[in-house]
Amino acid sequence: MKRGLLIEGVEPGSIAMEAEIEPGDRLLRINGNRIRDLIDYSFFSADDELVVEIEKAGGEVWAVEMERWEGEPLGIRFAAPKPARCANACLFCFVDQLPAGLRPSLYVKDEDYRLSFLYGNFVTLSSLSRGAMRRIREQRLSPLYISVHATDPELRGELLGNRGCPPILEQLRELADAGITMHTQVVLCPGLNDGAHLEKTVRDLSGLYPRVASLAIVPLGLTRHRDSLAQLHPVTGGYAFDFLVRWQPCARSLASRFGAPFLFFADEFFVKSGIPFPPLEDYGDMPQLENGVGLIPLFLADAARVLSHAEPLMPARVTVATGRSAFSVVDGFLRLLSARTGVVFRTMALDNTLFGDSVTVAGLVSGKDVLEGAQTRGVDDILLIPDVMLKEGEGVFIDDVTTDDLQESLGREVAVFRATPSGLYDLLSRRFGR
Repeated sequence: MKRGLLIEGVEPGSIAMEAEIEPGDRLLRINGNRIRDLIDYSFFSADDELVVEIEKAGGEVWAVEMERWEGEPLGIRFAAPKPARCANACLFCFVDQLPAGLRPSLYVKDEDYRLSFLYGNFVTLSSLSRGAMRRIREQRLSPLYISVHATDPELRGELLGNRGCPPILEQLRELADAGITMHTQVVLCPGLNDGAHLEKTVRDLSGLYPRVASLAIVPLGLTRHRDSLAQLHPVTGGYAFDFLVRWQPCARSLASRFGAPFLFFADEFFVKSGIPFPPLEDYGDMPQLENGVGLIPLFLADAARVLSHAEPLMPARVTVATGRSAFSVVDGFLRLLSARTGVVFRTMALDNTLFGDSVTVAGLVSGKDVLEGAQTRGVDDILLIPDVMLKEGEGVFIDDVTTDDLQESLGREVAVFRATPSGLYDLLSRRFGR
């Protein structure tokens, strides 16, 4: 294994470029401290005076002295760390429900506390070593995002398919004692970790507030590719209704006791049940937004701002693609936006043939589904695709169909917009502004 951290890029005009550091060099040490990954780099490069050891491509080692103003970046870019693999066999694992033939990276199951700290990935801590725990404490890797699912050890082992995992409450208490902030989640499996088990989990985790700063309950996701997997029950509309009636008062009670929201429910519960969303302020600083909690209330608030200042645009007929779950919200906004701008919109809700009818979010719509929907129902002057349907920065759907493929097959312009009301309006203003 090669030493140090491979330098992927150097910013023009930066301190690193002035020191003649180049892509392909390896960063070995900072102020005598060995550098293993991005976390070490961030931790040990915080001082204003640094001695940086660099191994050049030819094997020569340089010791470079650097001085900078407080907060000035060194200008070095690194690749994301290669994730540690997950050793669990969760009953509800979405990766196990993927069809064959997708890009290889989609089948990677990560279980890496570093990615939790750097990017907000949820981890179970089931394989966390004592050395890793020590590092989290020493380098103050906070916040962390932790999949709990159940605090009862036996049930948790069953859910994770790993009956040898350490007791999660002991780990959380150790992290809390070290001052680490944690955001937690429960993937709810009807008949398994709900009812009295969920009551215990909520009670245990709320008992660690404020170090356990939030808990999100999210419904399990089931695809049609489960033939050889455990039989699990979906979260239906009726179940979601009864669940929210039972648990929303608890969330309000905890928020009142703590003076801040703690217990959150994924948007999917409200969509399926028909129960109105709480006001946006009930989501606090949106700590679980990337977990599908508060996306629609945030969308509605942004929609109100856009509609308050939207101006007439040039005449156009626009088709907007979305998933089934967001259809009513998106379509309602587009009807109001049409009245303000004069643009005629058609909202195209897409079925998911890749994963099955139970998967309705826009982020898992395949390029083939967009193509088939557009060919069946037709496309107006331009087809707009929300960026959540695509791999970030690459214009590729989950099945490797590209936006260029769509444009060529449909013979219509295809454009991508940031998946918010303001993102959509910004694109329209650039494209059809007077």
